[in-house]
Amino acid sequence: MLVDDHSIVRDGIRLLLEQAEGLEIVDEASDGEEALEKLKNHQANNTQPDLVLMDISLPGMSGIQTTQVISRLYKSVRVLMLSMHNNEDYILRSVEAGAYGYILKDSSSDEMVKAIRMIAGGDKYYSSPVASIILNGYMQQLKKGNRQGRDVQPSRLSNKEKEILQFLVDGMSSREIAERLQLSVRTVDNHRANMMRRLQVRNAAELVRIAVEEKLI
Repeated sequence: MLVDDHSIVRDGIRLLLEQAEGLEIVDEASDGEEALEKLKNHQANNTQPDLVLMDISLPGMSGIQTTQVISRLYKSVRVLMLSMHNNEDYILRSVEAGAYGYILKDSSSDEMVKAIRMIAGGDKYYSSPVASIILNGYMQQLKKGNRQGRDVQPSRLSNKEKEILQFLVDGMSSREIAERLQLSVRTVDNHRANMMRRLQVRNAAELVRIAVEEKLI
């Protein structure tokens, strides 16, 4: 599903994505409220999209607010933010809201398709400038001592989990880690989910932050 308040932008994205094999645009919306209403209808008809390509700057409910609702109500629907904002606040808030990826509107069509495929396959995707901003943002939080009273014990992680965590910190995807360790992608994802549950974090970015802060690796 495409969500953008400019019809000409949606038309351009649709034209690009329809040329990519295996991708289908099932619906589009011009604002957050419309997107949520259409997702509700798709769920009732069992035609829910796998991924929502979401603009941040929407009239009324913002793309970040809409992503928060989607993450809470539609667990199987992943959100990829597409924005003109190369801004730390927007990026970090998108990650916290549950977005699986964030790419900029000046990205190439090839990168957009790559991001969609990776997220649909269970990975996350952030374009290089965005990934750097995420890491820098969390490192700044560390310098301020923002530990949020979290009780983290390195001994609670197995050696295999620590190995996977190191690869995550190095920026590798679940698929790349699986190939390196000769595991299935599902096994790597299960390890990551277990670590997130034990360390009381909500996403991979927080997992990386805690790994660095608590010297888990």
